[in-house]
Amino acid sequence: SANVIVIGARGIAFTGRFSTESSPQMNTPQLHSDLLPAIDTEALAMKPLSHPPRILLLYGSNRDVSYSRLAVLEAERILRFLGADTQIFHPKGLPLPEDGDASHPKVQELHQMLAWAEGMVWCSPERHGAMSSILKAQIDWIPLAAGAIRATQGKALALMQVCGGSQSFNSVNQMRILGRWMRMLTIPNQSSVPKAFTEFDDNGRMKPSAYYDRIVDVMEELVKFTLLTRGQSAYLTDRYSERKESATELSKRVNQGNL
Repeated sequence: SANVIVIGARGIAFTGRFSTESSPQMNTPQLHSDLLPAIDTEALAMKPLSHPPRILLLYGSNRDVSYSRLAVLEAERILRFLGADTQIFHPKGLPLPEDGDASHPKVQELHQMLAWAEGMVWCSPERHGAMSSILKAQIDWIPLAAGAIRATQGKALALMQVCGGSQSFNSVNQMRILGRWMRMLTIPNQSSVPKAFTEFDDNGRMKPSAYYDRIVDVMEELVKFTLLTRGQSAYLTDRYSERKESATELSKRVNQGNL
């Protein structure tokens, strides 16, 4: 046996013992050990970058009075107060997936914003117990065909929904599944605003309330997670199984353009 002391970027991270002799627990002939290096604690340390965290906000309604848009505007004000740089994608004019192609100006605009962003906010109204088709269409336009790397992979994500009636979490729950599938780092906190038409004044500003405070909580958490992960998202999402595959094989498996 031998003593183990692992020293990471912030000092001693782990102490313990391991056996230098082979054992049933260490017998892993299936494992390509050259493709599974030791965890690099330096790569996990927060990276100070020269620019503010970049947050893209999406909302899910094209109505003249859109409460998901108003909620996103409030979220944007909070993010800017916290020092983030923000952009909002306005979905009006975005074609349905498969009713247009990637050269459409609105699709190009969305893709450029995605490439710029280091974190995202998704806010949807709840319609028929689910997220809106307008929000889902934006997510469906996120490119999967450009190789095997998703445009959202490793980016932080915050979720919000607005409700016409009593408080529900159907939309945020659906979006959380989508965020995981898109390999995003979806933060634990989330916001759901019930009876949204009562929570905004005639000028479209959200009234002081516990629901507003929750949006503040969510945006604060999003900025923290974005700062923690934006410099090392590539390392956090680097996978053993994908290192085994060739780029061609991986792209073929991930690309769903023909489904």
